[in-house]
Amino acid sequence: MLFRAELRKLLPYRTVWILLALYAVLLAGFVGMSSGTVINGQALGNTLYAFPGVWGKLTYVASYFNLLLGILLIILIADEFQFRTFRQQVLNGASRAELVQSKLGVALGLTGYATLVVLGVGLFFGLTRGPEAAAGAVTAELGAVGLYGVQALGYLSLAALLAFALRKSGLAIIAFLLYSWVVEPLVRSQVPDSLDRYFPGKLLGSLTPTPGQELLDTVAGPSGTLLPTQALPFALAYVALFWGLSYLLLRRDL
Repeated sequence: MLFRAELRKLLPYRTVWILLALYAVLLAGFVGMSSGTVINGQALGNTLYAFPGVWGKLTYVASYFNLLLGILLIILIADEFQFRTFRQQVLNGASRAELVQSKLGVALGLTGYATLVVLGVGLFFGLTRGPEAAAGAVTAELGAVGLYGVQALGYLSLAALLAFALRKSGLAIIAFLLYSWVVEPLVRSQVPDSLDRYFPGKLLGSLTPTPGQELLDTVAGPSGTLLPTQALPFALAYVALFWGLSYLLLRRDL
């Protein structure tokens, strides 16, 4: 019932389609132009799209576009408060848990969309521009796309928590961007590396590490970030925590 209600709200909403299209176009456009990047006087060329390494590079790039998905979810949740549709649904018999579950369903849908876009972009550029792949190379590191999906869900969960807490799209979007770009990095700079790796932003970022991180660690010393497999259970715990707090906020005051 609530899932069908969400679809009825989402399908005619132009902002949803614009931001989803923007996510796909920007990601594909950035990846398509990246082959012209020059390092040490030499363009990367089509080797950038070689399997299986393309998956790690692509998910790292896609991680920067998670903010678009978060902004979209904030708008959708804040609209429910602005137009009092949450309150109306409660009057119609829906529980607060069901309301939060409906938005979790939207977040999962956005995560699925983003994961499919990343998968499609990787296959397109890898098969059309990359060198001929050896048997099994296409799927050899495909797990990176799954880790990206968890990362996207983590950012969406944080965005949802801020939307439930602030209830105004403008304030929540500003808080989301400030936390990601300013607040957490400032706080992390004041705590030891043994703790800063567990902050939400850095931990979620660990799921899509910088390409060539192993070489950077050799040259500049260990970065202090967790390995993707180490970060995965903590990322899932943050997802559960953020949605649990969202439910408590909605239960306390609606």
